[in-house]
Amino acid sequence: MKSVFLFLSLVISITVSYSQNIYGVVYDEKDQPLPFSSILLKGTTRGASANNKGEFAFNLPAGTYTLVCQHVGYEKQEMKVILNGKDVEINFKLYPQQLQLKEIVIKSGAEDPAYEIIRQAIKKRDYYFKQVNAFECEAYIKGLIKLRHLPNKILGQKIKQEDKKDMGLDSTNKGIIFLSESVTKVAMQQPNKIKLEVVSGRQSGSEGFGFSFPTFITLYQNNVKMFTERVNPRGFISPIADGALNYYKFKYLGSFYEDGKEINSIRVTPKRSFEPLFSGIINITEDDWRIHSCDLLLTKSSQLEIIDTLQLTQIYVPVTKDVWRVKNQVIYFNFKQFGIDAIGNFVNVYSKYNVDPHFPKKYFDRTIMTFDTAATKKTKEYWDTIRPIPLEPEEIKDYRVKDSIYKAEKDSAFTKHTLDSLRKKQGNITVKQVFWSGINRTHYDSAHPFNWHADPLLRTVQYNTAEGLVIDASGNYDKYLKKWRTNLIITPEIRYGFGNTHLNPSLDITFRTRDMTEDKKLKREVWHFAGGKRVSQFSKESNLGYLGNSVSTLLYGENYLKIYENWFANMSFSKRLESGWRFTISALYEDRIPLINTTDFTIFKKDTINLTPNYPYLLMSSQFERHQALTAYAEISVKPGQRYIQFPKNRVAIGSKYPTFTLSYEHGFNDVLGSDVDFDRWKFTLRDDQNLKLAGAIKYRLSIAGFLNDNKVYLQDYQHFNGNESILAKEYLNTFQLLRNYSVATTAPLYGTLYFEHHLNGLLTNKIPVFRKLNWNLVDGVNAYYINSDTHYAEVFLGLENIFKVLRVDAVVGFLNNEQAQFNVRLGLGGIIGGAISNRMVRIGR
Repeated sequence: MKSVFLFLSLVISITVSYSQNIYGVVYDEKDQPLPFSSILLKGTTRGASANNKGEFAFNLPAGTYTLVCQHVGYEKQEMKVILNGKDVEINFKLYPQQLQLKEIVIKSGAEDPAYEIIRQAIKKRDYYFKQVNAFECEAYIKGLIKLRHLPNKILGQKIKQEDKKDMGLDSTNKGIIFLSESVTKVAMQQPNKIKLEVVSGRQSGSEGFGFSFPTFITLYQNNVKMFTERVNPRGFISPIADGALNYYKFKYLGSFYEDGKEINSIRVTPKRSFEPLFSGIINITEDDWRIHSCDLLLTKSSQLEIIDTLQLTQIYVPVTKDVWRVKNQVIYFNFKQFGIDAIGNFVNVYSKYNVDPHFPKKYFDRTIMTFDTAATKKTKEYWDTIRPIPLEPEEIKDYRVKDSIYKAEKDSAFTKHTLDSLRKKQGNITVKQVFWSGINRTHYDSAHPFNWHADPLLRTVQYNTAEGLVIDASGNYDKYLKKWRTNLIITPEIRYGFGNTHLNPSLDITFRTRDMTEDKKLKREVWHFAGGKRVSQFSKESNLGYLGNSVSTLLYGENYLKIYENWFANMSFSKRLESGWRFTISALYEDRIPLINTTDFTIFKKDTINLTPNYPYLLMSSQFERHQALTAYAEISVKPGQRYIQFPKNRVAIGSKYPTFTLSYEHGFNDVLGSDVDFDRWKFTLRDDQNLKLAGAIKYRLSIAGFLNDNKVYLQDYQHFNGNESILAKEYLNTFQLLRNYSVATTAPLYGTLYFEHHLNGLLTNKIPVFRKLNWNLVDGVNAYYINSDTHYAEVFLGLENIFKVLRVDAVVGFLNNEQAQFNVRLGLGGIIGGAISNRMVRIGR
């Protein structure tokens, strides 16, 4: 018993000695709080950051220390403190930096002294960027986003009151919508190796990891990436970049001394507006010409996208005699668009630097970030102990309220009361849902939950000349099979043509597995079975839409869609490996039945003259005969050098500097199950998108393919090339925008296609007053196919994108074989928002 008491006494004494709290506030000369000031334990990289109200707090064992308080633009202050078992309050009062102007004789026309200082800093830029071969550190990150105003509608979509409540907004539509903090161990090695281990993460109102990726922003790079490429894909030019003197004006403000070292303060101003340039203050040390600190601003005139202003402050400290690293970094931002007014900040506090680490062999691999299995399970006491930035009262409240609500909802998730409440919340099925918005329902049951969906009937209505008025109704049933750890998705479809009175029913069954295996690898597999009777397009890769064809047929008599019926059975299997490889194999049987036009109705009678037969009449002189086809398809795809983030229960690919390689092969079986086809074809595709920073970005898709055997090939199995006769652009990297639909198809032994786009992202247009103010950007490129010397096509285009953040307009010139060039305009989606919508639509379509 005595030994137990001795042990407890020892534990208590240790706990007390390490739980002494130093706390206080940092003020300016007017007794106003200085937000996000840096407080450092002198002689170490350990310390804290003040919060937005200037408050700071951290723990130290008993002893005597010297604390150093810094804020960009203010004189550094040191204060001695003795800890002997009690919490200590210390308040700092910082005064604006008193700059001394050197006694420099500046003759008429001579340049400002700042230019020579910047030249010296530019000479040393690459040296400091590569000064250490490797380092380790720990990063604490706190992120906050607050709404100052939220409209009742955004882009015409009403925001429900319950959605505002879920976001944690008050009655005035204000409040914190995102709050997180994390601790991450960082390991880096030249030239570009990185390893991150998230020790702990916390997000208000969820079990999420929060924002855990440290943003190492370094002005020692020529091109500076700020937070995310979405704020400007071109990046921003550093004030000490190799070509900085061509972009910036510099003004010497004076110098000050810290620890016997002279620091030069220089104002940075862009020479021209609407270039990716900073403005503000950068402080450079004398003689060794390293960055001491900075306070830099980006605005809309810096070609910022999405957000309105972004401010960066950094304070560097020596971690060895010759090596300085960032200690505190704060990013402030402001967003005010679509009636939404939001502000936020991300604070990074770096500590425990080691610039001479020894990493095990193969320590750096393609998994660049891992999460501790207990990362989200840390207690409130843990966070209160390690947090280097005190929470503000509204942050404390946000954690307390949202975490309590989340825990209560989680604990009661499967109680009868909660399930009854969720059922009631869904309400009754309405006429509007049946005909316009669709029905989405969840069967809330603790043992056997499932979801089901039915498409809105009015949105399934189509029109074409072969079937007349069409209803193509579908829905799905989605249930998680716990025993198999697999999602079962059943999709029935019933299509009826009122013109030809044909009923086409089909059923699609999918088993989708995404689960951890016993060896802790993520299993991604999809089994797909389908069968029945359906309507298909002649081109399997066609991006002709049924709705667009309905409109063009009714209004103009332009029935571009060419379809046939088929009884079919299909089976496929696909698997994605953690290494990035993807495999797909499938088999398809079709009994292909021709369809003829049954109606010539158009809204304007004169347009009936434009109607064409329901087969690709430019490629065949008459309708095909009914036949059967059994085909097998295999595809393998890989993106080399893929990097990953390893979560506790899954692994996510985050990209690679290399393109994606895809090889596919298709075989048509002859005399098997009555199949009438006999062919073999292959295809190799290379696709990628690359950010060239100041030069913009490129996207391309290059394919080389051919038929090894074309003994018996029907038009459905030819290689078709997607065309577009509408003013509305179709998928950019898969369509020839001026090519006639179903005008070219081939079974040649060798042919190739190229789709290439160059997005200038503000290059050149930032010189044109109207365009640079609107942030409209140029895009150019070329699309082409080549079969032989007599059959080839190319089109070049020049356009504007990011119009109202959504639209893109291209002027296109096409050259078909040796015919006269044709010109037209295409309108599509492109830009910060439009590009994202377009990419999503393509993914959904696939």
